[in-house]
Amino acid sequence: MITGWGKVEQAISLAVAGLATSSVPAPIERDVVRDTALKKLAAVAGERGWSVSVLRDVAGAEADLLFPGGAVEMVEAWSDLCDREMVAAMLDTAEPRLSQRVRQALLLRLPADTAMRAGARSGFAALATPCARGALRRSLMRTINAIWQAAQDDSSGLTYVTKRLTLGGVYGATLLYWLARGQDEVALAAFVDRRLADVLRLGKLRARLGRRRPAPVRSATV
Repeated sequence: MITGWGKVEQAISLAVAGLATSSVPAPIERDVVRDTALKKLAAVAGERGWSVSVLRDVAGAEADLLFPGGAVEMVEAWSDLCDREMVAAMLDTAEPRLSQRVRQALLLRLPADTAMRAGARSGFAALATPCARGALRRSLMRTINAIWQAAQDDSSGLTYVTKRLTLGGVYGATLLYWLARGQDEVALAAFVDRRLADVLRLGKLRARLGRRRPAPVRSATV
């Protein structure tokens, strides 16, 4: 029987696997008041959890009116807020290489911050429940799109889809590593580097196999 953290790991893995068939998630309501309440809640969520009572305690007696969907809506909105902060932090990047801009975005999105990691662990536990109804997958999809936005990638069509699916695997693996052992910033960066190197090697292998593919045999004409 899978319990506790194992359920969260399984839920994240299944959500990543389901990205290929996921539609673009609807935008989340955004305003300064909600963002302020989320930041106050996230600061203590690792110890106290994501709940209406904790939200009221840290953000005011009527703060629950900001999130009628309860804990799941709070966590989903907080993930979106973290995405936006990552994109804003990447606006002035001078890195010319796309792969390195992706690396920067990943490490900004998953910083070695104890309070943030604790809040995320508690939050993903809420998103892993059946009543969350796809919130985890939606959150992952938004984050992956935000990483590509932060990396200033403007691909479209099939390339757009392929890149996001590839990044989904990288982000899913990095997210699980970060949640478990992300307090070590150097080790986390090395983990990201290995995952990106794997993607690069796979891309080169596919390119070589594509060049070696034999031409189709055509039937002789009489």
